[in-house]
Amino acid sequence: MPKIKKILAPTLTIGAIGVVFGDIGTSPLYALQTVFSKSGGRVELTRTNVYGIVSLIIWAIILVVSVKFIGCIMKADNEGEGGIMALIALVRNSKLRRHYKWIFITLGLVGVSLFYGDSAITPAISVLSAVEGLKVVAPHLNYAVVPLTLLFLVVLFWFQRYGTSVIGWVFGPLMLVWFIVIGIGGLLQIWHYPDILGTLLPWTAISFFIHQPFIAFISLTAVVLAITGVEALYADMGHFGREPIARAWFWVVFPALVLCYMGEGALITNAPSLAGSILVQLFPAYLRVGVVIIATIAALIASQAVISGVFSLTSQAVRLRLLPRMLIRHTSIYVTGQIYMPFINFLLFTLVIALVIGFGSSTKLAGAYGIAVSGTIAVDTVLFLVVMRTQWRKSVALISLAGAAFLVVDLLFVASNLQKLLHGGLLPVAIGCLVFILFDTWLKGERIIDAERQNKEKPLNEFIDKLHNGPDIKRIPGAAVYIGHHSDYTPLALNATVSELHELPEKVAIVTVETSNAAHVPADKRAILDTLDYNDGITHLKLSYGYHDTVNIPKALESLRGLSPELNFDPYQASYFISQSSIAQSSRHNMYGWQKALYRMMQRSALNASDYYKLPIDNTEVMQTLIKL
Repeated sequence: MPKIKKILAPTLTIGAIGVVFGDIGTSPLYALQTVFSKSGGRVELTRTNVYGIVSLIIWAIILVVSVKFIGCIMKADNEGEGGIMALIALVRNSKLRRHYKWIFITLGLVGVSLFYGDSAITPAISVLSAVEGLKVVAPHLNYAVVPLTLLFLVVLFWFQRYGTSVIGWVFGPLMLVWFIVIGIGGLLQIWHYPDILGTLLPWTAISFFIHQPFIAFISLTAVVLAITGVEALYADMGHFGREPIARAWFWVVFPALVLCYMGEGALITNAPSLAGSILVQLFPAYLRVGVVIIATIAALIASQAVISGVFSLTSQAVRLRLLPRMLIRHTSIYVTGQIYMPFINFLLFTLVIALVIGFGSSTKLAGAYGIAVSGTIAVDTVLFLVVMRTQWRKSVALISLAGAAFLVVDLLFVASNLQKLLHGGLLPVAIGCLVFILFDTWLKGERIIDAERQNKEKPLNEFIDKLHNGPDIKRIPGAAVYIGHHSDYTPLALNATVSELHELPEKVAIVTVETSNAAHVPADKRAILDTLDYNDGITHLKLSYGYHDTVNIPKALESLRGLSPELNFDPYQASYFISQSSIAQSSRHNMYGWQKALYRMMQRSALNASDYYKLPIDNTEVMQTLIKL
């Protein structure tokens, strides 16, 4: 495996440039010009303001992306997986008291929900802002901006089925060109106006906050747009790994962004009457058409960064039983975590198209952008501090110092972006609230159903004792696998087979699948076998999978055939029995009525168990059990 990773290192670095950094990499299309627009708070375009804001952007990138995320938070991976869901898993696996653990997990789910809200806006604003460059080179084509944006988005979402490995190969070199182009564009302006280099000094940003505190505070609503892709960057760590992402950032992305923002600042300071895309106007007129084309491609890649991040977080949520089972397709045989989720792809596509049609311009969308991601970043910081204490055992003094350094910046971004609630900011918050309701409903419903199911199931040891001490049960040729929901309880399908048919196959495997808080469980540590104290062909097998592993029961049984005589059968010829709950809504007050209806709808839409466990369809029987909710 290390040799494969070494061989793939250059490919993964290019792939990271093509998939991970799209969102951050296209922020220069709209971030700086947004602050001087109506949605940015109508900041006056003066030299002091421009230089101060550029310096704030540069140091926000340094502190939040380079220091906090790549330097610190990305070290808090869960078996190689990143993102806020990985932090939640680490907290769940900690030794915190149950009450505190519940608080931090709930906070983490709020952050995840906000990320979904922001993810719907990123593709819309990125592609719109790029295509709007047409208005600079060909003002008469203004009417074509929205239709072209919709066309490009349709192609992008259709392309998802081929996976991020293919997309990285295709888009990686193109995105590398983009960063070279914007870096050169910034250098052209820096060459003419070298005093912009003063924005690299931290004192420029600090002085701006001291002397213009209100304007600096207002401008943070635009500054945060320069770091909006940082959560997707962290979530995509499982796709490419921390090292390729860090190499791509420090060698290519970071220098190009700094040069570009300084170039934009120099341009608008010395030509304040500029209108339209600032980035496109960094270049001579004869190059602008090409820049618009490259910008459009880069904007599509920005959308890709968020889409792949959403896939990753949703997959982790499904494995952790925070959402219903969904179809997940793995698109790479070499790199784990590269996936495609058809339902999520369709849902996100629908939201993005609606936003493009509803808002119609990047300036209007900017009013809704940033508030959700600033909240998610703040939640990331809090959970990271918890991990520092519970997992890494760092001192309270060090955690307090890190918290003071990181949270002050995060909370300033959150406070500044609250003003956007009246200018479209409610939209991502509303989407986030809806996602949180789905999380909360599914968790409550599953907890109630699990309790009801256990009331119907008998303890496994009691069932086995009764089986041997009760009436004789006819044993018929063949092998059967009964899928259990709880390791210490008897599957309802097995109870029904014995009580109603009074017979059992010669070999019976009771298989319980559990999801670990780890991202991956090695195959040689996956199975725990219990022969149940009797040598009669009945055994209990507990399979543990990481929340990013693919569950495949027949494949696992095939690898365990020599482990015991009870498992010595062909798993692809055996019969499989699944106990499936049929939910009936009751008048009990354990959930709100609307939540019960929502849970039933979510359960009906979940991927069926036979597909989830990769069971042979022709050999699988599903037994329905009525459970009241």
